[in-house]
Amino acid sequence: MKTDFKNIQLKAMDKVAYIYLSRPTALNALNSETLCELNDALDEVQKNIGSFHALVITGEGKAFAAGADIAEMQHFSSEDAVHFSEKGASLYRRIEHFPLPVIAAVNGFCLGGGCELALACDIRYASEKAKFGQPEVGLGLMPGFSGTQRLPRLVGAAMAKELIFSARIIGAEEAFRIGLVNRVVAPEELLPAVDGLVQEIAQQSPNAVTLSKEAINRGLASSLDSGIAIESDLFGRSFASPERDEGIRAFLAKEKPHF
Repeated sequence: MKTDFKNIQLKAMDKVAYIYLSRPTALNALNSETLCELNDALDEVQKNIGSFHALVITGEGKAFAAGADIAEMQHFSSEDAVHFSEKGASLYRRIEHFPLPVIAAVNGFCLGGGCELALACDIRYASEKAKFGQPEVGLGLMPGFSGTQRLPRLVGAAMAKELIFSARIIGAEEAFRIGLVNRVVAPEELLPAVDGLVQEIAQQSPNAVTLSKEAINRGLASSLDSGIAIESDLFGRSFASPERDEGIRAFLAKEKPHF
């Protein structure tokens, strides 16, 4: 698996893939090169998909990601900005629909494009020191990596508008209160807490977890009736997997399944 990246680190441990954003002197700001490397890292994980139970994305240093790289954007034309937005949005959409559970371990500043990256993940665990926000309007800009779409779907339209319109930066506990993050832990407990969650997921049927993720994502983009139909179809597909046979066998035998 390729690991020689400039702006990120890709590691594999105990059937978990870890992507570390690694531009600490720039607070892991997301430039075009970093977005390309993230996409390449996803390629590497997907080529070895059977080796992993989950993908964890975190940051090196005191930031998860402080946003898109303003230094790079300062000379953008409107056309450049559209291209950059589409590039980030496409990558984040891929993360959202990645066939593994994707967990954001938010260790510090998680702002702008960094917050939008966390929003694209399935689950967000945060350090007590984490800071969240979409401060783009303070720069005469607006969120460009799908923040205006995912944030209201997660915390509600009114709360998302308040955060985006005010450019307010909030702490981890408030992020937890409004439903932006799943759990807040001490900084030294962040990765152990994420690893504990991953181990819980690892005990389950990988196929069933993947199908459940697909059902949730597709259902949220549909009407309730359409979502119910999607679930029924995917429920049927779960019965075609050998993991169904093992799960039911183990349940009836009062044993732990071996997926």
